[in-house]
Amino acid sequence: MPGSASSSCLGPWPKDVGVIAMELYFPSQYVDQAELEQFDGVAAGKYTLGLGQARMGFCSDREDINSLCLTVVQRLMERNGLSYDCIGRLEVGTETIIDKSKSVKTVLMQLFEDSGNTDVEGIDTTNACYGGTAALFNAVNWVESSSWDGRYALVVAGDIAVYATGSARPTGGAGAVAMLIGHNAPLAFERGLRGTHMQHAYDFYKPDMVSEYPVVDGKLSIECYLSALDRCYSVYRNKIHAQWQREGSDKRFSLDDFGFLVFHSPYCKLVQKSLARLMLNDFLNHPSPDTETGHFAGLDAFRDVKPEETYFNRDVEKAFMKASAELFKTKTKPSLLISSQNGNMYTPSVYGCLASLIAEHTASQLAGQRIGVFSYGSGFAATLYSLRVTQDHTPGSGLDKLVSSLSDLGVRLDSRTKVPPSVFSESMKLREETHHLASYVPRSSVDDLFPGTWYLTRVDDKHRREYARRPLDDDLPSEPELVRSTTASEHILSPVKKMPRIPAVAAGPEATSSK
Repeated sequence: MPGSASSSCLGPWPKDVGVIAMELYFPSQYVDQAELEQFDGVAAGKYTLGLGQARMGFCSDREDINSLCLTVVQRLMERNGLSYDCIGRLEVGTETIIDKSKSVKTVLMQLFEDSGNTDVEGIDTTNACYGGTAALFNAVNWVESSSWDGRYALVVAGDIAVYATGSARPTGGAGAVAMLIGHNAPLAFERGLRGTHMQHAYDFYKPDMVSEYPVVDGKLSIECYLSALDRCYSVYRNKIHAQWQREGSDKRFSLDDFGFLVFHSPYCKLVQKSLARLMLNDFLNHPSPDTETGHFAGLDAFRDVKPEETYFNRDVEKAFMKASAELFKTKTKPSLLISSQNGNMYTPSVYGCLASLIAEHTASQLAGQRIGVFSYGSGFAATLYSLRVTQDHTPGSGLDKLVSSLSDLGVRLDSRTKVPPSVFSESMKLREETHHLASYVPRSSVDDLFPGTWYLTRVDDKHRREYARRPLDDDLPSEPELVRSTTASEHILSPVKKMPRIPAVAAGPEATSSK
């Protein structure tokens, strides 16, 4: 059974360590990008066609990074029937910093109080949009290490992506993803197959400690993203070639060896360009590409281009986007559901794409596939790695449960409330003026939030934040607040419809079941 510990797995490396369960949260309100184009006075299609964005989710002053993460963690635990004592590591990846010392992880520990479990390793990890991936790698490494005690790890990636008024504002968004990590997982990390590139650049950064807004060099950021993709793909390809050679195979790795590919998505159009970029890499690295038929037909004119000179070459971009169109349609486009409908979530972005990919396919379509995952964070840090989907897609299997749990993403997106761009603009102004204040009581309505959402109730004169949860049933009163002095025994959780339970794991060699 997924994630459960036994005496045999506490010695050698646990098998198939990876993602067992996922949960995703996005705000309950959005602005339509076509309407935002008109409101901003830009050409029709600038955001929708040029960026590939349809809608953008956003948070009112009732939500912050703590509330987003409280919501997504509790939702994952409830929907999977898990008790908090089965978590041995919890790590948060975020770049939304509301306290320069206290971590989001410590706020989340309030959810663990009723279980009595304080033996939970991990802390926050920060580097732009890469923090969630670093947290995920730390969790996987923990399960595969001598420090593992047999319990699950829980990874949370969350952010509120907001920009000052201007050309970058439509690339915002908000949300959080929680992932349960253990062994015998339906999405297992392929051991030894990570290509990483890290380098210094000021492409996107947040030097103003009292502002949520970043400083962005748009052109440099795109160049850093694409150059990192080139480097990571080269390293990944070399590593898988080395593995294959040890196995006696001289096969060349190409895009065809990925069943699916998901990318960090600042905006959807960049993702489509990124897949085309990988085809360019395949083309330039092939000793004798067939330019008469197949993927590379008609591309012979680009045989001698240098990758570092093509980041903004429109002829190269157009040719390889056309050549990779079918691959994009089958391998990557289904992953852009959340990105196109909710926007850029920063650290959860690539994992929202992974969740979308799963939601848009059946278990049998996913079974046995290799999923390439490219994560990028400005500054900059990037990794391309791969997950192998289990072959077992039978009803009730881990893969079947994972797919079922995410199958409602489209319905949840459609249940949001559309607000006029003027209301969105006013909300952004309110956040700008109040997000850093002490002695503040949020002004936005709680009724606009999804049931089960944690929200900010007040910030006291010492900047201490207090939260409450909107009930899962609208006929019930709000649950008692989570404040700095309460105990979890006071938090009466509303009943929730649960998925089939994933057994909890013990802190030692003998497995136990959760309540």
